[in-house]
Amino acid sequence: MKTRRLYQEDVYKKSCIAIVTQIREDSEGILLTFDQTVFFPAGGGQSCDTGTAGGLTVTDVFEDGDFIRHRCIEKECKLSIGDEVELSIDWEHRFDNMQRHCGEHILSGKFYELYGGVNRGFHMGEDYMTIDISLEENPLYDKVSWEMAKKAELLTNEAIWQDLPVITRRYEKRKDAEALPLRKALAFDEDISIVCVGSIENPADCVACCGTHPSTSGQVGLVKIYKVESNKGMFRIYFEAGQRAFRQYQDRFDVLTTLENRLSAGFDDLLSKYQAQQEKTKEVKNELYHLKKWVISREIDDIRKKMAPAFVRKYDQLAINDMLEIGKGLAGVIPTVAFLVHNPTNTVLIFTDRYDAGKLVKENASIYNGKGGGNRNSARAIFSKTEYVDTFIDLIEKHLR
Repeated sequence: MKTRRLYQEDVYKKSCIAIVTQIREDSEGILLTFDQTVFFPAGGGQSCDTGTAGGLTVTDVFEDGDFIRHRCIEKECKLSIGDEVELSIDWEHRFDNMQRHCGEHILSGKFYELYGGVNRGFHMGEDYMTIDISLEENPLYDKVSWEMAKKAELLTNEAIWQDLPVITRRYEKRKDAEALPLRKALAFDEDISIVCVGSIENPADCVACCGTHPSTSGQVGLVKIYKVESNKGMFRIYFEAGQRAFRQYQDRFDVLTTLENRLSAGFDDLLSKYQAQQEKTKEVKNELYHLKKWVISREIDDIRKKMAPAFVRKYDQLAINDMLEIGKGLAGVIPTVAFLVHNPTNTVLIFTDRYDAGKLVKENASIYNGKGGGNRNSARAIFSKTEYVDTFIDLIEKHLR
């Protein structure tokens, strides 16, 4: 006997009593089948319901022919075939899916209505949803611009605000379903579910779908588009709907408010003050760059005048990349080895014209639990303790005498 799908009869039904008809066990847990279920299986781009069944935790639900299987994470099952158990879905998760899926329907319908754009792909991710809009059926448009997306978004929300009826009609034959104003051609011939938002005469959307949806568009609440990008000859629309869109709006508005406070700006002049701040930062970075170049140049000249065998100089303020530039500027004037030490990280940079710097590090740094490497002319060794730095330098100096 096939599983009766109660979610098709009443999408707001949160629980039911069902009879266990099959029990299977595998490495992933327990698979239960019932005579009827309120659990929606994954399909149509929508994730499955989760919840509990007879005290077990349902994490995955999927169709298997005429049956719907419920995977439970527990490894041990005390149920028997014929037992009556209560099935209960996670309603928050179900309604979240209903809002998002219905929001996608209306948005796809508006892209089709406005631009002849056909939804060729739909994904419900954890952080956002996407639809892939193809414009090949309308020669008037060759891209989806941001302004086009904003217009579709506005019409989508207007359809939501009108609180239109959302009706799912089921048909046994293709010819009966094709009498409806579908925005997308049917892909199968029987057991067809058509979701229509609004009236058949003037629908906000009308398309085949097996998912769950609220009874009115107003329950979607909100649809917000975040980004449009080209993708494999189509245009991928990133968006969110329902309570997720609202929560993201709250989070982003909080960030906006924080920026306004930090820049002492209001919404109207936030962008201009941010740009002014960026210009100021750019000027400071440019000044710092030239100042560092001047310091490095002066440092190279000073070291060249004082250069001696096994020369050592230590730095607290300069970055390692600055010290590397100093080392390169000493090429050709180093009698044996020059050691430049970065005190904050216990890093020793070795430069030489005469010996193999990489070999010196490889053969001696590990004696003091150091690590590093390099090439013939320059290398670095990094130590966990400050005292190892001087000991390492002393060892190399004695080794080269």
